[in-house]
Amino acid sequence: MPKNNIECEIRSFVTEDEYERLVEELKKKAEFLGEDNQVTYYFDSDQDLRIQKNDNFSKVWLKKGSLHDEHREEVEIKCAKDDFDRLNDLFTSLGYGIDIKWLRRRLSFKWDSIDVALDYTKGYGYIIELEKLVGEGSEEETLEHLKKRMNELGISLTPKEEFDAKYKHYKENWESLV
Repeated sequence: MPKNNIECEIRSFVTEDEYERLVEELKKKAEFLGEDNQVTYYFDSDQDLRIQKNDNFSKVWLKKGSLHDEHREEVEIKCAKDDFDRLNDLFTSLGYGIDIKWLRRRLSFKWDSIDVALDYTKGYGYIIELEKLVGEGSEEETLEHLKKRMNELGISLTPKEEFDAKYKHYKENWESLV
């Protein structure tokens, strides 16, 4: 049986009004999974290496490929919530510096087989994200399905270049933005 370890993901920036509309719409058509407050550190690594503490646990994870790719393999290891500081100590002791810190409030939904996140990230903005983990070989078909579902929500995809520019600005200014 193939592993479902390829993350297919699309996202868009939304306005605060669109965000509020999406919350109400998704509460009617999807299963509300809950609210989560997250602190995430991105490390200055050759790969996309991160740690996160949320309301329930901590985790360390690596996303292979390039930031904002529509699909890429990910490796995730969950830990106890209280292990976050130890994870940070481990990676900083190995010589990794913290590139960026993110402070996010996430509302999570399950819409059929799709994971939907509505995020407000301090200093960055409002985002909707549709995601599905799939096995290798079904990425393109899955991405088309996700794009169709985003369209059903009345949201246009934000171009990758806009995400890259906003990310670059945040990376250069996050300390003053949070």
